[in-house]
Amino acid sequence: MTAADLALEPWQRPSDAHLVQLGLDALMADIEAPSLPLLAGLARGEYPQARELFDLALEELGLLPLASEDLAEARWTAARWWAGQIVGSQLDPVHGAKLIYEEAAAELDYPDALQPIVDLARALALPNDRPPDQQHIRDRVTSAARDFLATEAHQNRSL
Repeated sequence: MTAADLALEPWQRPSDAHLVQLGLDALMADIEAPSLPLLAGLARGEYPQARELFDLALEELGLLPLASEDLAEARWTAARWWAGQIVGSQLDPVHGAKLIYEEAAAELDYPDALQPIVDLARALALPNDRPPDQQHIRDRVTSAARDFLATEAHQNRSL
């Protein structure tokens, strides 16, 4: 998704710091590409090299060129992965719901399959006199993520 965002106008592009963080995240997720350690290891003064290293890592991973249908599929893949991480207790459900809402559902025009997670993420963002019961919200997000994955698995089997 960030690869597609790099094609936007300069003021809309992700920052160099964000690209370095993505390199770190990819390494933590056991993704292997020769340029990833270089990208992830950039010091603040070296951030101007981030775009070049990010592009190189994408090329090494076979993720370029990126067409619009590839981007939509990438967003679905990310939503499924984040949901799996939520269900597997590898990703905080509140943070995962926000990622699914902001990075996948919003860009996919809020598909019905993601709506329960979107609704929970929106509820978390609403100003509230009483702080929400965090454990209850986490449980509801985890349940919605589990339901989403079950529905996705069922649809893939019936194809």
